[in-house]
Formats: sequence, structure tokens, C-alpha cells
Amino acid sequence: LHMGKTMKEDLTVVVKYIKQLYPPEFNVFSTYAELYHKHFASQAKKNAESHLEDKDVYLLLSWVHNIYPKDMRKDHVLAEELEKVKLGSLLPSSLSKELEKKYLDNEEATVKNSLSKCLDKEIQRWKEDKEPEKLNGHFQSELLAIFVIQSVYSGQKRANDISAAVGEELSRRLSQELLAFLKSYKDAFEDFKEKSKKFRYYKPILIANINNCWNFRDYVEKNMAEKDENKDSILSTLSDIENSGFDVLLQQLFAQLKPIYKKFTENKWDSSNEIMNEIIKTTSKHLSDFRTLKDPFYHAIVEKIHARLVKEYIVRLLKRKVSLKTPAQQQNLAQCISKNAADLEAFCTSNGSQATWLNSALPKLAEIIRLQDLGAIKIEVATLATTYPDIRKRHLEAFLYIKANLSRGELKSILGYLADSIASTSPGAPLFSNVNVS
Repeated sequence: LHMGKTMKEDLTVVVKYIKQLYPPEFNVFSTYAELYHKHFASQAKKNAESHLEDKDVYLLLSWVHNIYPKDMRKDHVLAEELEKVKLGSLLPSSLSKELEKKYLDNEEATVKNSLSKCLDKEIQRWKEDKEPEKLNGHFQSELLAIFVIQSVYSGQKRANDISAAVGEELSRRLSQELLAFLKSYKDAFEDFKEKSKKFRYYKPILIANINNCWNFRDYVEKNMAEKDENKDSILSTLSDIENSGFDVLLQQLFAQLKPIYKKFTENKWDSSNEIMNEIIKTTSKHLSDFRTLKDPFYHAIVEKIHARLVKEYIVRLLKRKVSLKTPAQQQNLAQCISKNAADLEAFCTSNGSQATWLNSALPKLAEIIRLQDLGAIKIEVATLATTYPDIRKRHLEAFLYIKANLSRGELKSILGYLADSIASTSPGAPLFSNVNVS
């Protein structure tokens, strides 16, 4: 700092007062500048070759890449004259690269170590079985995400302050460290999930960790370059943690719904409105717990529930338990399905589901049951296949068991039409591919 200040002040005096006392051909400013630079560079080289602490490596690199070329040589009084001199860098390129590598290695190790300690503390907090704090009604364990993001971000910022190239290289390394950290976090989360089921605050801790993922996801999507090879893996790891948490949160609800859904076929679809009301009532009880999820995750879990409710209903329709011979019987069942579908859609939508792609599945199936004209049935089947391209012959064949008044030829004709329709459509959101036909 003393050398830099002296050089800057002395060269300013040369420019303002001394230069004009000499003939131009003497290049007096160049002489001064080269001598000062030579001394400064020799001192910098001497320092670079000695044992330096981490902060000294950073400071020296800051001088080489930033302070010396930008703050000093771009000074408004000196810049024009220094441009003519071409002084070069404070350090030889090889030594500068060596110093950069040392800095990058140190910084990477420091961040890696601090992230590991941070995760250990977080795991310790889980073991204390205390209710996580709430922020705006959402459980949170945000110290983890805040600390990790700050460690990565501040490391990147310091490196960028040295130079763009050093910043880019450290960003690449730290994105690798962030991925490694999130994989360890995922393993720890899985371990907690399996071993701590009897904890009093088991579910709130799960929810707090799912909510944590939002902070990481938001940071990664906004700050990591698309070309970063770790970005997709990081987002995928976050999705794994989120979905793993959702699965546990939904286990109890889905277990309670299973016997209720069985009632549809056990009762031959009589009392279907009462059964649907029971499904909605049971589901509703669980939704209040899920409100402590951050909004994007609450919507995601409600959409998972919406998809499951529709899928389970389809599963019951494909069980080959009901075979109706008359159009009147089919008309009655179609009306029941339409009413159930409307109630289901109203319930899911009012609770925040944005999965509108699910809403036409049951009404379309109801319409196929209701229709009696072969051509009209084929058109409805084609529309169904366009909306849900993962429907297969086995699904439709099991479903058409309900329409006992179809001849074998008519059935074959409809199934053939489905195959033609599917061939010309691209894959959409999966619904039927999750339905096994027994």
C-alpha cells in the first residue's frame, strides 16, 4: 500500500511539474514510470515467492489483477501517459498462475469445510426434536440455506473482484462443492426420514427441510449460468429431496384413502356421491398441515394429491367389476362419474391445484360410457388419446368392460382406432402410464 501510494503520488508530480522541465525526447515520465514499476514488480515477485497466508495471497492477486492495473494505471491524471509506456504486469504470468491456483485451492477447501460444519450443526438441530421456527406461517430452517448460499456467493464475489477469469474458475469449483453438499444433505435427510419417525416434530422438520430447498433453488436458478454443468444436477438433487419429503407427508393420507376408493366397486357405484364426499373430507383434514409449506411446494403437493385422486378413481373404473348392458344403466353411471368429477375438480381447484390438465379425464370417460353411437364413441376415444397420449389398449379394453352391449367387432374397431390416434400424438403429462391394469 505504501509503495502504491508513493508511486501514484510521485508520478503525479512528474506529470504535473517535472515532465515539462525536460525536452520531449528525454521521455522523462517513461524513465520514472519504468523504474518505479521495476522496483514494485521485484517486491511483488519477492512476496509471491515467499510463504503467504491466504489473505495475503488474495491481497497480492488483487494488486496484480485489479488495484495496480485499474486504480493506479487508469488514474485520470496518469492514464494517458502510462498508456504510452506499456509497463506490463506486476508478476510474470507463470507466477501469477501459481498464485491463482493456490488461492483457488485455499478458497475451495475453506468453503467445503464450512459447508460440512454447517450440515453437521443442522443434523444436530434435527436430533433435538424441537419445532422449527415459522416465518409467514411456513416452517423454516433457513439458517442452513442462508449460510451455505452466503458462503458460496461471497466466495464467488471475492474471486470476481480479483478478475473475471479467476471468478469464473472459482464459480465452477464452488458449484461442484454445492452439488456435493446437497448430495450429503439429501443423504442426511433420508437418514433422518427413516430413523426419526417417532419424533414429536417429525413432520414439521420434514416440511422445514422441503422449504429449505426453495432458497437453494431460487439462488441456483437466478445466479448459476445455464452452461454450468452442475446446474441440472443441483436442481435434480433438490427435486429428489422435495419429492422424498412429499412422499412421506402423503403416505398417511393415501393409506386412508385406499379403502374408501374400494367402496366404489364394492357398492357397484351406488352411493358414489357419499363416497366422494368421504374422500374429500378425509383429504381436507390433511391439507391444513400442508399449509406450512411455502406456496410453490403447497401447490406442488396439492397437485400430487389431485393427480392421485383422479388416478385412483380411474383404477376403480378399470377393475372390471361392473358390466352394464342397457343404455339407461350406462347413462346413470355416466352421470355419477360426471358429478364425482365436478366435485373433485371444485375441491382441488379451491385448495390451490393448478393441474388443470387432469380435469377432463373423468368427464371424457363418463362421455364414452354415456354414448351409444359407435362413431361418436370413436371420436371421444380419439379426443381422450390426444389429451392423454399415455393411454394404452389395455386401459381402454378394461374400461370398455363396463359397456357390455358392445359386440366383439365394435370393441375391436374402437381399440384399433385408439392405436391409430396414439401413433400421431406426442407424449404429454403422464396419467394412465401410472395405472396398472389387473
